[in-house]
Amino acid sequence: MSVLQIAALLIVLAGAFGAINYLFLKLPSSIGILVVALLASLAVIGLDFVLPGPAVSAAIRAEVIAWEFSDTLLEGMLGLLLFAGALHVKLSDLRAQVWPVLLMATIGVGLSTVVVGFGFSWITGMPLLLALVFGALISPTDPVAVLGLLRKANLPETLETKIAGESLFNDGVGYVVFLVLVGLALPGADTHGGEAGNAYADAALLFFKEAVSGAALGAVLGWLTFRVMRRIDDYSLEVLLTLGLAFGGYELAVYLHVSAPIMAVVAGLLIGDIGTKHGMSEQTRLYVEGFWRLIDEILNAVLFLMIGVEVFAVAFTMDAVTAGALTIGLALVARFVAVAIPVALLKPFRGFTAGTIPIMTWGGLKGGISVALALSLPDTDWKPLILTCTYMVVIFSIIVQGLTVSALAQRLTRAS
Repeated sequence: MSVLQIAALLIVLAGAFGAINYLFLKLPSSIGILVVALLASLAVIGLDFVLPGPAVSAAIRAEVIAWEFSDTLLEGMLGLLLFAGALHVKLSDLRAQVWPVLLMATIGVGLSTVVVGFGFSWITGMPLLLALVFGALISPTDPVAVLGLLRKANLPETLETKIAGESLFNDGVGYVVFLVLVGLALPGADTHGGEAGNAYADAALLFFKEAVSGAALGAVLGWLTFRVMRRIDDYSLEVLLTLGLAFGGYELAVYLHVSAPIMAVVAGLLIGDIGTKHGMSEQTRLYVEGFWRLIDEILNAVLFLMIGVEVFAVAFTMDAVTAGALTIGLALVARFVAVAIPVALLKPFRGFTAGTIPIMTWGGLKGGISVALALSLPDTDWKPLILTCTYMVVIFSIIVQGLTVSALAQRLTRAS
């Protein structure tokens, strides 16, 4: 199938599954699309056991693998989704929560990676360094999943900013940690970051280059775009400029081997705050925000559809399913550590909203980036197990945690 045919099919299916959810399941839109897609995929797989003739699921599996979910997300959709998410987070709010966000997005990701890595190595017998790679890809919370639910949770503003800010930045940090560890665990591997394939690379220097240079590139490109927008009063052109910044900036970051996710977040924060205040008329601001909200919702629907369909690419064996079930609990323990330790470090110096630790632990949803990173790993004997465990953690996270986090947050905040 051509790229255009695949895109058309995904949009048609997202619309159809979204309508089924709206009429019958009535779940939150993105989660509902994922559930319908997953049920439809499992039904097709089940038909192969009862109907004679060629296996339908095998043909679909070949098409799903040919879609290259990893490339589609990491080098296409992710930049737009991160930019759209950052566009609606105000720098003034983020500045007030800078230390919790910074510690959770850095120390928190590191702690979670270590906890998951050691635990996963013990559960599966996997070499520790490769298990740490799994820890890095499963540790970041997915801003796509998190931010969509936050809009309906009615959380206290300070807590919402912590969760939104952390989910935006730990995505980029986790990606960089993943690249570094892949380079150490699998020398010569071809990853999206390019340079991580050198096992002898200086890990600290690589991390600095990826993360800091990505943030600097986002700030420079965002500032230049803002300066141009200040001189223009044409909402259609200014929307086009923001689209060019998100698309072009992300691809430039990939080309320069710096962190494209962090670039997209920093550029989005700058345009969403300074750009809307000083570079846009009221009409332009409404059009820009409306355009990016629509892009966010459409890509969200397509991404969650793709996650549901990716079940065809996962090899489920009894051992892998058992390991996946244990890994769900391990990921929650690691998330608790990643939240609780930064909060404990900061508590003598600042107050926290009641229920911060349980809400942020249960609300740390995993999503498409974890699946994409697992799929991007080079073929090894351990890859099928990593992919199965990743997929089970992500599905549990989005469906079970995603459908209950709002109720948990409201109950805990009301109790205070």
